[in-house]
Order: sequence, then structure tokens, then C-alpha cells
Amino acid sequence: MATLVNRSLNTKSEDSKTRSLRYSAQRQERLAACLAMIAGFVDAYGIINYNTYLSFMSGNTTQTGYKTGQIKFAAAVPSALAIVFFLGGSFAGALLAHSSVRRTRRLVLAVVAASLALIFSFTQLGFLSGGVHISVLSFAMGLSNTALSRVGAESVSLTFVTGTLNKLGVHLAMAVKHLPVPDSQGSWDTQMHRVLILAGIWTSFLAGALLSGAATPHFGVWVLFFPMLILSVLAVSDHTASQSA
Repeated sequence: MATLVNRSLNTKSEDSKTRSLRYSAQRQERLAACLAMIAGFVDAYGIINYNTYLSFMSGNTTQTGYKTGQIKFAAAVPSALAIVFFLGGSFAGALLAHSSVRRTRRLVLAVVAASLALIFSFTQLGFLSGGVHISVLSFAMGLSNTALSRVGAESVSLTFVTGTLNKLGVHLAMAVKHLPVPDSQGSWDTQMHRVLILAGIWTSFLAGALLSGAATPHFGVWVLFFPMLILSVLAVSDHTASQSA
């Protein structure tokens, strides 16, 4: 009898843990979608206004390389600046994540929102230096990319869509072969579920770029209020003690 009771208690405990993991993953999925949309939005804003990617460093690396190879050093500066400051943002975010500061994700989201507000202020005051704008926004995107590194057990990148599509294709192939997920967190965490997570991140990035592409030519810097508002809400509502949680 005692053995049956213990088994029942263990089963309930495991079910509770599985539900907790599922709930946590769902929250992370929503946050990942929001942040990917903002990354796509800001990236498109950068292309339209500065002809430079602000979150897509693969493209900037290509631009920096081929322009430098053509001896167009001045033309290579904007994309090179974006790379340096994106790296700086990632570095700062990683330092925060491994510091004694609590609520680091909330701080990261607040700083990214403040960076967008700073660009708006610069523009309204007539300070239109493209290099400064690129530096501030690329730093913000690098920092933003550290706000969430995993959705459940799946590692994600909020700005590296090439990597996202690559992993999506791998999980899709594994789903076709009916292979299990090695680090599955429960019966719900399947290869197709991982596909949907990554597809959601890519789709959100695309949606952000579409919105920015449609709105920026008409509203200019005012469009930054949209991601700034979302980031502010996310920062206020975030209660996690760790960025990567």
C-alpha cells in the first residue's frame, strides 16, 4: 500500500514538473516572438534609413568585406560600426547575465527601449549622424539578443534568422524520420513542436520587417514608438531573475 502511495505521489510530482516546464516554455515562446518581431522591425528601419542592417550581422559582414575589397573604405564604415557595436551589446548583456544584478532581463529590455527613445530624441533635435544612430541601435540589438537564449530546452537566436531556418530544417527532417527529441521536456516537446517554435520566431522577424517597411516611409522616426512601447510593457511585466530563464 505504501509503495502504491509513493508511486502515486511521484507521478503527481512528475506531472506537476512537466506542467511547470510547459508553462515556462509557453511564456518564453511569446517573449521570443515579440523580441524577434522588434529585431525585424528595427533591422528594416536601419536598411531604409542608413542602408545598414542593425541586427543582421551576416549581411553586414558581407557588406564590410566586399566594400573593403573594392577599396571603398568609407562605404564600409557603417556596416563595420554595426558589427562592432552589436558585439559590444552582446558582450554587455552576457556580463549582466553573469553578474549579481537581479532582474537582468528587465534591465536589458529597459535599456533597449531607452536606446530607441534616444534615437527619437536625436532625430527630433536635428542630430542626424548616421554613424551615431547605427552605433546606438546596433548596440541595443546586440543587447536585446541576450534577453532570451532558450525556449524550453531549444537554444534560440532572436536576430540570426539564417541559423533559425537551418535549425528549423533539421528539426523538420527529424520529424519526418519520427526521431525523438534527445532533450525533450515532456510528451508535448516533439520535433514538430520545435519546428513550430522556430517557425514562429522567423515569422515574427518577417512580420516586424513588413510592418517597418510599410510604416517607416510614411512616419519616419515616429515608428520607433511601436517597438519602444512593446519593450516597455515587457520590461514592466517581466519578473524573472535571470535573462536566460
